[in-house]
Amino acid sequence: MQFRHPEFLYALFALVIPIIVHLFQLRRFQKVSFTNVQFLKAVTIQTRKSSQIKKWLTLLARLLALAGLIIAFAQPFLASEEIVGKKSETAIYLDNSFSMQAKGSKGPLLQRAIQELLSVLPEDETISIFTNTKTFKDVSKKDIQNDLLQLEYTSNQIPYSAAYLKGKQLIGNAPETIKRIIMVSDFQQKNEAFDLPFDADTETNFVQLKPVTRQNISIDSLSLQRNTNNELVLNVLVSNTDANADNVSLAFYNDEKLLAKTSVSIPKNGTISTQFKIDENIKVNGRIVLEDPALTFDNSRYFTINTPEKIKVLAINEANDSFIKNIYTADEFFLISTVLEKLNYNDISNSNLVLINEMKQIPVSLINALKSFEDQGGTICFIPATDGNIVSYQQLINSFSKEGLLELNTLEKRITGINFSHPLYRGVFDKRITNFQYPKVNSFYRTNSDNSILSFEDRTPFLYKTNSLYIFTASINNENSNFKNSPLIVPTLYNIGKQSLQLSDISYTIGQTNTYDIPISLGQDGILSLESKEESNIPLQQSFATKVRITTDEVPTKAGIYALKDKEQLIQNVSYNYNTSESDLQYYDLSTTTEYEVNDSITSLFEQIKEESSIHELWKWFIIFALIFLLIEILLLKYLK
Repeated sequence: MQFRHPEFLYALFALVIPIIVHLFQLRRFQKVSFTNVQFLKAVTIQTRKSSQIKKWLTLLARLLALAGLIIAFAQPFLASEEIVGKKSETAIYLDNSFSMQAKGSKGPLLQRAIQELLSVLPEDETISIFTNTKTFKDVSKKDIQNDLLQLEYTSNQIPYSAAYLKGKQLIGNAPETIKRIIMVSDFQQKNEAFDLPFDADTETNFVQLKPVTRQNISIDSLSLQRNTNNELVLNVLVSNTDANADNVSLAFYNDEKLLAKTSVSIPKNGTISTQFKIDENIKVNGRIVLEDPALTFDNSRYFTINTPEKIKVLAINEANDSFIKNIYTADEFFLISTVLEKLNYNDISNSNLVLINEMKQIPVSLINALKSFEDQGGTICFIPATDGNIVSYQQLINSFSKEGLLELNTLEKRITGINFSHPLYRGVFDKRITNFQYPKVNSFYRTNSDNSILSFEDRTPFLYKTNSLYIFTASINNENSNFKNSPLIVPTLYNIGKQSLQLSDISYTIGQTNTYDIPISLGQDGILSLESKEESNIPLQQSFATKVRITTDEVPTKAGIYALKDKEQLIQNVSYNYNTSESDLQYYDLSTTTEYEVNDSITSLFEQIKEESSIHELWKWFIIFALIFLLIEILLLKYLK
């Protein structure tokens, strides 16, 4: 028991006064002589004993009444010694990620959490609340009530360890302060183990909200491909968890027009692929929609098919260019093939790819033009001649990198190594091929590079890339190599051309770093913007002579089809979708430990905190005790004979 005003307890010494008065009172019994002495002695003894008992009881009641009154003025209370005289700092993390859309016993998990939080927060208490998207520091319930009720779901969920550290930052490090972090989430299981940097000076409470069912049907991915009839089709991959799903409806929209509809049945914890046919050479602002009441964020996926832009390729030749013309065809590329004497240097800056085909001597003027071209985001592919000028080759390559060509070796070698993980061959091979007929070369240039895309049998490079320069270490004319007859030449040169302009994919994932090129030349002050009905953003962009490179990461924040505009002029459409990593409703199995305590509801947690931090006032009880003992004293004086 503790006291708010312990100085009043000194008044207890005043209780000595009634005791002294009782012990040293002057009033005595007087003896009176009478004839029957034996009888009178008995009466005197009996009366004296009764009087002494009455006085002691009266004194005790009086002392207890005075003591109760004095203690009441000292205001006694019961509370934990750890909270007395200390301020409280509380930070609450409220998870508003998409998995909190799942239905609990009382509705969606996030909405239930907000309602409970607003019902248990004291009106006058100041706390800090933060979500995956917003932070409210040192606010009251009245300040944030409307913000919480209008809180939206987000695909940008911060890691639990980062949420804990942010909570620590909000409550600070002030001494003599009760620090508490409360994390309200479903604690969906991630790839990494659940591990937080706990602090012994901070009370940590988890409120784990769980849905009534873990079943969820989601659209995992969309991709364009050719079927066996060489028709363009959209491949839709749909997954399902927890239970079998029958007759799930899938609809294909172009803008708001319904083009096709089908239904699929998906086994428990399985996936299924279905396809929609797409007409060639048309613009599509597509949307695939399925019906699933569990989580809604992964029920739609957007994609766009824009009119394909032709990639500009400039080939400067001193060797046969027929293989170049066969690869860079007019339906996808705009090819200019010329010899050095007829080269228009303006064509270099207007190209996306410059291919140097077995030139024996690289003039300095061309090296300078290519350096300027590379600085503007262009791509260069260099194929050396068998009897080329190594000095001019080194001047060209050294202007881009230190990974250059050395002397010529006249030694036959086979090309046996393929870097299957390189972007040039991504999606080219269904599996790693080891039994194809290896092409060979009769001579090659040594190099100090060890970064191979294609390599010889001794693992030295046949083709490597340094910065934006692709370098072959050997001539590929028919006298020196049979590489032109190999199945590798088409995907290699074709993808070098395609990747020289990173055309936008059919869709991108929000929250990931996405980069693509727009074949447009902007003025000095030109800026491209991404616009939709719900939001408008200016993405990170880098302007070059023939293109603008767009990079998106944190924006946009909402899934949909965005118009990429130059002021009011529509350039093309780009689609963004949410990450479906939260579609798998698997959760960490948390239980109370020495580092944290786990609750299943916000209400029960706050009731527990209130009980632990409550102060029980006792002064009213001591007033009652004082009155009771005062009443006992009155009754003793009146009725005890």
